[in-house]
Formats: sequence, C-alpha cells, structure tokens
Amino acid sequence: MNYQVLLYYCYAPIEDPAQFRDEHHQLCVELDLRGRIIVASEGLNGTVSGTVAHCAAYMAAVKADPRFGALEFKVDAAAGHTFQKLHVRVKPEIVHSSLAHLKPQEKTGQHLSPEEFRALKDDDDVVVVDVRSDYEYNLGRFRNAVTLDMENFRDFPARVEQLKQFKDKKILTYCTGGVKCEKASAYLLEQGFENVYQLHGGIIKYGIEAGGEDFDGQCYVFDNRVAVDVNRVNPRVISRCCACREPSARLINCANPLCNAHVAQCESCGEALQGACSEACAAHPAKRPYDGTGAYPKASNHYQPAQGLASYKG
Repeated sequence: MNYQVLLYYCYAPIEDPAQFRDEHHQLCVELDLRGRIIVASEGLNGTVSGTVAHCAAYMAAVKADPRFGALEFKVDAAAGHTFQKLHVRVKPEIVHSSLAHLKPQEKTGQHLSPEEFRALKDDDDVVVVDVRSDYEYNLGRFRNAVTLDMENFRDFPARVEQLKQFKDKKILTYCTGGVKCEKASAYLLEQGFENVYQLHGGIIKYGIEAGGEDFDGQCYVFDNRVAVDVNRVNPRVISRCCACREPSARLINCANPLCNAHVAQCESCGEALQGACSEACAAHPAKRPYDGTGAYPKASNHYQPAQGLASYKG
C-alpha cells in the first residue's frame, strides 16, 4: 500500500493558535495531506492520510518543532486517501471534554505501554474503563471493560459517579488513540482516584504492538474506513445487527439523515430496509438512496485543498 493514515495528538501550549493553524494548513496543502486537525491553545490533535513519502515528510516537520518533540504518531497502511478533504480548525480544546481547566502535560494517569496494559488488564484489583462514546464501544471493546453509556466524551464528568465503587482498585482507561484518556485520567485523579492508568497510544497502538489480544469486535475510526480490525490473536464479533440482532461487524449510518445513527447492520437487513435502521426510518420521506454501503460522504463541491488559507483566491 502506498498510503498511510497518521493518528496523533500532543498537549503542548500554542501561544497563537490562529497563526499556527494557517502555517500548518499550508504545510498540509504542500504535502497533499487530507484529514481533520484541531489546533488549540492546549495543543494539537489530528488524523491525516497521504502517501508514504508525504506522511514521512509531515512527521519530520511536526517533530522538528520543539513543542511536539514528545508526540508519537500511530501509523497505519491504506490503499489511498481515507479522507475526502482537509480541515484544519482552531477550537477551545483538542478534544471536546468540558474539562478545559485540566493540563494533562502536568498531571494525568500513568501511561502503560500496550504490553504493560495487556499484562495488567486481567488482574483482580484492576478495572478497565472505556472512555469512548456508545456507538464506538458497541462496535468493539476490551473484554470485560466497563462502559459508561456516553453519547459524547463531554458526558464523562457526569458518569464518574458510576466508577466510585472502584476507588480501591487500579483504573485502566483506554480510547482510540489516547487523547481522551489524557483528560479522563486527569479528571479521575482530580476526583480523588489514586491508582489511575491509561493505555498509551490507545487501541490503535495496542493493535499494532500487542496484536490486539482480547479486544472484541472492531475499532471505530474517524475517517472513511469507519472501522478497522485490531485483534489478530483471538478476534470475535460482538456487535449485532440493529434489525435481526444477528452478529454483524458491518457499520452503517442510517439512511434517514434526520436519524443518521451509527449502527451495525447485516447486508440482508440493509437490503430489506434500504439502509435504514428501522421500518420507521425506511419509510421517512427524507431517506437517502441506498447503494449498499451505508456510507453517505458529502459531495466535494469542487473542493480545493487550499480553501481556508488566507492567501487562497478561489
């Protein structure tokens, strides 16, 4: 495969996020990268795709900035671009958490390498906690992990009450790439939990370095691939078709745009419901045409990568 997908984040102060955004956007345009990058005063968070050579140049450029010397890239192979467009945006946080006061670079849970996480996760005094949203962990999660019924990570502070029964245990948090765990574990420490850890590099790094052992199902990713296999040791499907409830690892968006739910759906029910998650959505007048994929990417509308640059003339 001639392309790669890079997943990364780094909590490091950026004094002028707007200026950094413009310069970073220009770098990505020059390297023909596509993806989503968030810039905030607290740091950088992104997922991009590009050719192997362009990704190598990008990683070198980012790592050359002293602020991001500790940044680690998770690298996955791809057949082509996994994004249609490039978006580099300034936001208040690099992951929306409602916990902007926390500074993970100063205090956060202890990082565990994939091998350390694998060695610890099944101990009697350990509780493994998934800090991702419900549509993510319903598709795949670590065996016996505690899930928190969250539609969005900003709901995490309201769910911590559910974890207080485990205050005398070691709490091992995990997420897709690690960025949510930085603030989740920092918040747990702030709330009086003492033994708090996080899977460094998240599920993606665990799959690369530890074979994904005991991760059931697939890992939801925020690009056109939608989901990726992680477990090469003892894989199994845990998600079930939203209609017939048979095991299915096939993830779709409901064809009704007013619903647009992320759900698992087998091919047979996909055909029967024409990509809708229910009979009600199948009958909705706004339902989108179904092409068998369950994916509805937005039209590019003559997209130009340089859009968003101050110097772009259109």
